[in-house]
Parts: sequence; structure tokens; C-alpha cells
Amino acid sequence: MKKMDKIAVFPGSFDPITIGHFSIIERALPLFDKIIIAIGENSSKTSFFSMEQRKKWIEKIFKNETKIFVECYSGLTVDFCEQKNANYIIRGLRTSIDFEFERSIGQSNSKLNPKIETIFLLTLPEHTFITATIVRDIIKNGGNVKGFVPQIVADDIQNKR
Repeated sequence: MKKMDKIAVFPGSFDPITIGHFSIIERALPLFDKIIIAIGENSSKTSFFSMEQRKKWIEKIFKNETKIFVECYSGLTVDFCEQKNANYIIRGLRTSIDFEFERSIGQSNSKLNPKIETIFLLTLPEHTFITATIVRDIIKNGGNVKGFVPQIVADDIQNKR
């Protein structure tokens, strides 16, 4: 019997990717054979950065990691997982509020497709306060995002000012 690859999807808007996202991805790498960072199109949100820009940043950040793939998608995450033969969804948890929200989504996804398991990884304590919303506010107000986002993103934002 052929061993099935452990394929995971890490969905999010990544608008922009933060060091918290980066940490979750790095820590998930040993657990899976392949991780698809799935940049979702959220119809209820207006994006700050274009999907192409977000994809380009993530591809640059993980350019030397052969287990990571970056794709854009719309629609239900479980449908995307099924298309990609992924049986796992990775989610990061910063706070108990995140847990309640993510648990509801995870249980809904399980109801939609019982073959897909949601895996929660806790954010490192030093990243708990970092959100993409906070990062966008810092950018909008001309602040320095170094220490909030991967260096590639911080440099690119700084160079565009």
C-alpha cells in the first residue's frame, strides 16, 4: 500500500503576512509533506495589498523551501482542500477569542467534509499581539513594520515609501 502524503492547507488573507504567520508555517513544516499557503479571496473584506503582491512576498520568503507552495483561491476552503488532496487545515491561535472563532469554522468544515482535519498551532507568546490589522494601521500611518512582518515585506514596504 502506498503511503499517502500528508498535505496541509494554511488558508488566510495574509494582508500582509506577519511574523506570526511565518512562525506557524515554520513550525508546521516538520509535520507535513507539503503545505499549501492558500491566499483566500474574502468577499467581505477590501484588501490592502493586491493578491499578486501577497503571493509574490510569500513565494520570496519561502523560495528555498521545497515543501511549500503558494496558491490563490476563492470559495470554501474545504473545497480547495479537496481539489488539492489535502486532508489537513492549519490554523494559528493567538487568543481564546481566536479559539472560539476557529473552533466554529473547524467544526463547520468537518461537517462539510469529515475527511479534513483542522490542526491548531498556538502562536508564540511574543507574536500574540501581532495581527495583519495592526500592521496595516502601522503602514497607513507611516510607521515602521520591522519586527511585525518578515524582513522581505518590511524592506519592500519601506522602499515603496
